[in-house]
Amino acid sequence: MTVLAVSNLAKRYHRGGKPFAAVDDVSFKINPAETLALAGPSGSGKSTIARLVLRLIEPDAGRIDFEGADFLAVSGAALRARRARLQMVFQDPLAAFNPRATVARVLDDPLRIHGLASRAERPRHIAALLERVGLDPALAARAIHEISGGQRQRVAIARAIATRPSLVVLDEAVSALDVSVRGQILELLLDLQRQERIAYLFISHDLGVIRAVAHRVVILDAGRIAESGDARAVIANPQSAIGKALVAATPRLTRDRP
Repeated sequence: MTVLAVSNLAKRYHRGGKPFAAVDDVSFKINPAETLALAGPSGSGKSTIARLVLRLIEPDAGRIDFEGADFLAVSGAALRARRARLQMVFQDPLAAFNPRATVARVLDDPLRIHGLASRAERPRHIAALLERVGLDPALAARAIHEISGGQRQRVAIARAIATRPSLVVLDEAVSALDVSVRGQILELLLDLQRQERIAYLFISHDLGVIRAVAHRVVILDAGRIAESGDARAVIANPQSAIGKALVAATPRLTRDRP
């Protein structure tokens, strides 16, 4: 079953009193254990698509099917329940979290909100989640602002997988990290995908990172799809002007995803 199917998605805003299309007739699908990357320059519509998929904003047109059902048709408690299966990792976890909250509190919230573990069981689940993302369970007592950027992003991933989602949206999730930490986080994401069969919607402007992790790529330009296909094939031989510009701006990497 397809995890996510987006059909003819559109979102318009007004700028200077004039309408413009932030997302214009965008369609794509993501299968289980697959990574689809959205690439493009700033303003190309990548993050708007992420917010539409997550139902943080509503589309003006189009359809979103999630796990075989019309995701735009659900609301209220039904929407909250469905969101357990659809999670997000942001670029800056310090902005996404209460920086003074402890790691334990951050990981306790999804377990409590979605009724996944009793109060007595939650410390054990939190320790297991931290170990799953390569962190010492003792870190649970630390405040978010006291740990490093790489550790915070691992905590963000732990929170995302706490509800056992079928799809995780990653919006520039490694772009703020230094190169060595970025590689470690990408390896963690690939490991989780292999073991849990999680699908990723991976949003980035960096085609080098996309080539390392994505199966397929959609290149966006001004809200529309400029080209799409196998990630390595598109990056090796882009056909669109924006694709060629992105490739020219990307330093070569020596490693692709296995």
